[in-house]
Amino acid sequence: MKLLRVGTAGSERPALLDSEGTLRDLSGLVADIDGALLADEAALGRIRSAAAAGELPVLDPGGLRVGPPVARIGKVVCIGLNYHDHAEETGAEPPAEPVIFFKAADTVVGPDDTVLVPRGSVKTDWEVELAVVIGRTARYLESEEEALAHVAGYAVAHDVSEREFQIERGGTWDKGKNCETFNPLGPWLVTADEVPDPQALSLRLWVNGELKQDGTTAEQIFPVAEVVRYVSRFMTLYPGDVINTGTPAGVALGRPEPKPFLRAGDVVELEIEGLGRQRQVLANA
Repeated sequence: MKLLRVGTAGSERPALLDSEGTLRDLSGLVADIDGALLADEAALGRIRSAAAAGELPVLDPGGLRVGPPVARIGKVVCIGLNYHDHAEETGAEPPAEPVIFFKAADTVVGPDDTVLVPRGSVKTDWEVELAVVIGRTARYLESEEEALAHVAGYAVAHDVSEREFQIERGGTWDKGKNCETFNPLGPWLVTADEVPDPQALSLRLWVNGELKQDGTTAEQIFPVAEVVRYVSRFMTLYPGDVINTGTPAGVALGRPEPKPFLRAGDVVELEIEGLGRQRQVLANA
């Protein structure tokens, strides 16, 4: 299933994009798309049955904003330097274990919402990423098979980053990762049954129409299953939590000088095979 949330920010309603590309209203069946729903197999089964029977009302998508596909996210866990080609372009050694950092849940915005360049920023960068959405509470998972069984689905994430704040201002990476609007998510949450192999997805990103990133999740140093298993050894993952699994080569940081960092007015578009497409116009904060 392709689950999404549509409407003005803070007042989104749950919806489904059916196999014919028609937008369907879920608000008569469920209150929202959040961790509680993703952990409720019976409720998900009712959605599937209603969709198959053609019982869901049609929504007119005209003028409807698409919001983040998951509400009330508890935490956004991010994996750094998780593609061989990205580590190479930035001159970093491939990590021996996954590099973990966090984004605050309030950085998450809709896939086509405005992204704000922080005040004083000169190095705002792009990063297309596969997001994993957790569907069952995960603690001390033992195997990769067990890890995948805890995944509700997948989505497109844009891990916007301010490289000066992240790398040159001391301390941890958090200052360059948690500026407002720095995690567009969506348009859809595609349930795990529709993504048979998360290591066989193409990722692309364009800036002002120019292709900048063109990669595949096959290049991940730590595949999705290992990332979920590993993270569960250090923290409890709850339904609705999100893991951003890293970005392939092609970011501004890895380009020759002068590096083409983002500015207000730039347009970023990104997509992952089968998971949809985002488009953001940048503006000054």
